[in-house]
Amino acid sequence: MPSTDVYLVPGFFGFANLGELKYFGHVREFLRQRSSALGLALRVHAVKTHPTASLPTRAARLLDTIAATAGRATAIHLIGHSSGGLDCRLVMAPDVCLPTLADYRRYTDRVRTVVTVSTPHHGTPVASFFTGLLGQRLLRVLSLSTIYVLRFGRLPIAVLLELGALFTRVDNLGVNSALLDELFGKLLDDFSVGRRRAVQRLFHEVAEDQGLLMQLTPETMDLFNALTHQRAGVRYGSVITRAQPPGVRSTLAAGLDPSAQATHAIYRTLYRLAAQVPRTRRASLSADQVRSLRHAYGALPTIKANDGLVPTRSQVWGEVIHAAQADHLDVIGHFGDPSSAPPHFDWLATGSEFDRVRFEALWTDVLRFIAVGSTQLSGRLRPEKHL
Repeated sequence: MPSTDVYLVPGFFGFANLGELKYFGHVREFLRQRSSALGLALRVHAVKTHPTASLPTRAARLLDTIAATAGRATAIHLIGHSSGGLDCRLVMAPDVCLPTLADYRRYTDRVRTVVTVSTPHHGTPVASFFTGLLGQRLLRVLSLSTIYVLRFGRLPIAVLLELGALFTRVDNLGVNSALLDELFGKLLDDFSVGRRRAVQRLFHEVAEDQGLLMQLTPETMDLFNALTHQRAGVRYGSVITRAQPPGVRSTLAAGLDPSAQATHAIYRTLYRLAAQVPRTRRASLSADQVRSLRHAYGALPTIKANDGLVPTRSQVWGEVIHAAQADHLDVIGHFGDPSSAPPHFDWLATGSEFDRVRFEALWTDVLRFIAVGSTQLSGRLRPEKHL
């Protein structure tokens, strides 16, 4: 088997690990278990990137990680979730200049594939909202809530109801810093002393550099795409996500559980924000990309379709490897399946019905894409419908 290094790059506010809380924990385990069946001897690395730093800073961290760990691997593959996919693209841009001393050509010449997962290649309107003072405070609490769910399985009902109420009134809400700080403190107090310190370090790093948010707006991504070209000889593929639109069906799917209904209220607001794509910013799709999306979803997703954070059509870059009915974090294993080992905990009730079977189908398609890139085989992967 050829020696192969795979780098998993987390997205905005992502963490490689926070104690036993692993951003890519489920993905990493699946890739290790299934890769040998496809003739791959994978070494899988989770990149400890800056959570909210600018794209050049994050890309430099990715390159430094590759330089420190790649060894003599004959092939390198990059997989980025959310804005992590932009880090991968920037590292591979010809003649890029990054704030690092690493010789990028020594390593980028060995990269065979770049896989982006739920990545805002054409930006996301949600980024514009979270750059405001209110948005930043809400994002702080929402991010800690996600970490909390991964640790404990669900949020305290009192905090969840308050948070859901805040999001439902977001258009008419002043910056109630005392309430947001109180919710943040309640969540943080439930962690152990050691974990609390780790979380506080993470948020301190976030406070020091928040350049990423502005760079994820649709307007800024126009410039990024104009300057960041694909490298010849590298296969680019994307995993696409579209969540169930909020409505009667998604509300019924959330069930009678007050916690699920509260998170569904948060999801409704996030979905509405992500759907505010100006028609002038509509992503241009090739005929092959349109066919792949129609094959997966039965029809071409509208410009308003999204996964709760990123517009669906904004995620298309290169070959469409897989298109899933899923929310933004479902695809990296954060969906509802607490009975599995290790358990899967959902972040929001979206009614998308993503499960372990669909998770494995998605990442099997990614492994196939990597296998072709490793051996430089010609031809296309046969599209498969897993919805």
